[in-house]
Formats: sequence, structure tokens, C-alpha cells
Amino acid sequence: MSHLALSQGSLTVTVPLGSDFSLRRSVFKARSVSFNDKSWTPILPLDFKTKNGRLRNQRILCMSVQQASAPKVNVAPLQLEDANEPPLNTYKPKEPYTATILSVERIVGPNAPGETCHIVIDHGGNVPYWEGQSYGVIPPGENPKKPGAPQNVRLYSIASTRYGDYFDGKTTSLCVRRAVYYDPETGKEDPSKNGVCSNFLCNSKPGDKIKITGPAGKIMLLPEDNPNATHIMIATGTGVAPYRGYLRRMFMESVPKFKFGGLAWLFLGVANTDSLLYDEEFTKYLKDYPDNFRYNIALSREQKNQRGGKMYVQDKIEEYSDEIFKLLDNGAHIYFCGLKGMMPGIQETLKRVAVERGESWEEKLSQLKKNKQWHVEVY
Repeated sequence: MSHLALSQGSLTVTVPLGSDFSLRRSVFKARSVSFNDKSWTPILPLDFKTKNGRLRNQRILCMSVQQASAPKVNVAPLQLEDANEPPLNTYKPKEPYTATILSVERIVGPNAPGETCHIVIDHGGNVPYWEGQSYGVIPPGENPKKPGAPQNVRLYSIASTRYGDYFDGKTTSLCVRRAVYYDPETGKEDPSKNGVCSNFLCNSKPGDKIKITGPAGKIMLLPEDNPNATHIMIATGTGVAPYRGYLRRMFMESVPKFKFGGLAWLFLGVANTDSLLYDEEFTKYLKDYPDNFRYNIALSREQKNQRGGKMYVQDKIEEYSDEIFKLLDNGAHIYFCGLKGMMPGIQETLKRVAVERGESWEEKLSQLKKNKQWHVEVY
């Protein structure tokens, strides 16, 4: 199959020709971004559509996510750095803030099980947040368990820095997987049982209104008292959201008060290559900051672990367990974000490794929590 190569600066995207794909302008705004005395315009993403226009099982490359190269991107307003404490619950469920959807882009390939979208929301600078916090979303409609009452709030980890994808402090980004229910007997989708909020978000269009609450959460805040600290980040699927914010702050943005010089180590577990999230962005950091960033992936449907079974994120952690334990002993922070089901397997692996090292995992875990090195947010 022949390919069309599209380039913007040092970035090149290849698109298969002859397949039933069409190219459109991204719903993201194509802005020029100032890299100190250089000017750069983000490449327009490619929207691969079929004739019937359905987006499921197609791929939209999220190249509208700005990629960084030295020097870093200037951000504003820098007053967002002034607060000593994170903003908390500025907007509550009874009086949510009405924001506007700017864009919704599918960011997984056709062979990914399920659909994951990158959603940019304009909050006008009125709902500021810190990296690692969450927004609440109230989907439209009434609560089926409380007729006449609004839907319950659903929490989503924020996938951007406090400056947002446009670096102006007015947007936030969410990474949302569409929750779809399939009848076990017929194998067919049952829309009546699909996730209400995830489908509302993934079906949204630019200009749609959305009710948000928050920001919420302090557990996953990025400690910045030591800019040379080590941060070990472990995620399954959309659990990578807060880490995208951390890494953009560390490697993409020029933040006068935060000059990162430590080590950021990301472990991401997904089903297959098509399920990787923000991979272009993370791979770019790996190239630009090899001394400060490490990136390991676990593909359960494509890779085998050391025992010949499926490769899960805990298996990848086990491969580097000696190094991880030494880093933890030296004060590294470790973060876990994703589905609740990820934690038992990870805990078992860490406990087994501790025993092999002649240590008590219970005592070690207690000490990590006491030192505030242990950060967990699962759902």
C-alpha cells in the first residue's frame, strides 16, 4: 500500500493511500506557539473517517497535542503559580460551572478494544486546578434512582497541566474511555446499559455545554519541593491522564518556578499497540530528555512476561524491581492510577519482590505512606 507523508517541522505522519480515508481540519485551534524567539504551529491532526462518518473503530491521530522541543513553551498567566495551596471544590454539585466543549478526538487505533477520547474543555480560566486533580462532570438528564434530580457527579482525572493544551490557563483536558455494555448472550451492544457520562463526553461536539464541579483531590498532586526528585508513575489505560499533566509540566512548559532536573519513569499497561495513549508525546520526551525520562509499556495482548503469560504492568514492574526498590529507598515517589483491578496484582508482585530481598513488604509500605511517597488513585 502506498503512503502519503505529511510533515511539519521535524514531525512526519504517514497516511495509507487507497483506503477510504478523508482528511479534515482538526477541531483543535491551530495556533502559533512561541518558543522564546522561535515560532511554531502545531500540525493538524488527521481524522480518518469512513463513508458513513462513524468514528468508532477509526483512528484520529492526536497530533494536535503540541509537541515540545527546546526551548520550552511559554505559559500564562504565571499567577497560577502563586497559590500555596491547591484550589479545591470551587464549584459544587448544586452549583456547577457551565463550561464549553472545544474538541473531542479519538486517540486509539482501529484494533484497540474500545474507544478512548481526548476531550478539551474551555473553562475560561474560572475553574483553575493543579496537576493530578480531577474534575467532576454532571451528564445531562435526570437521575434514574432519584426522579427529578440531576445525574450524579462522575470524577475524571485531568490530563493537562494547569495551563491546559493551549498554555493559556483557560482549558482543561480529559482522557475518557467510552463505557459500552455488550450482552453476554447475544454479543450485541445494549445502549440502555452503556456508561452515561463517558458516552455523553465522547459523543459531544465543539460548542456543547458541560456542567463541571471541582477541582477535587490532593492525593495525586505532584510534589515540587524537590525539583530533582524521582517520580515513578504506573498506569493502566486512561489512568495515564494525570501523568500526561506531570510530564508536560516537567518537559514541555517553561515554568519559571519549576525547573525539573530529576527522573520521571512511566510504566503504562494497555491491551495492544493501538491502545497506547499519548505515545507520540511520551516518545518525544524520551528522545529529548533521555537522562530525565524513562518509558516502559506493557501490552497484554502482544507481549509475554518472563513466565510466558500475558504481559501486564505488574510484570513490567517486576523486571525493574531491584532498581525501583532502590529508588524508593532513596526517597522516590511512586504513583498508581487506573482501574481498581490493577492494584492486587501490583501489590502481590511488590510483596514477592520484597520477600526475595529479605524485606517485609508491610513494613516498607507503611514507611512509604508515612513518608508521603505512596500515591494511589484508582476507580
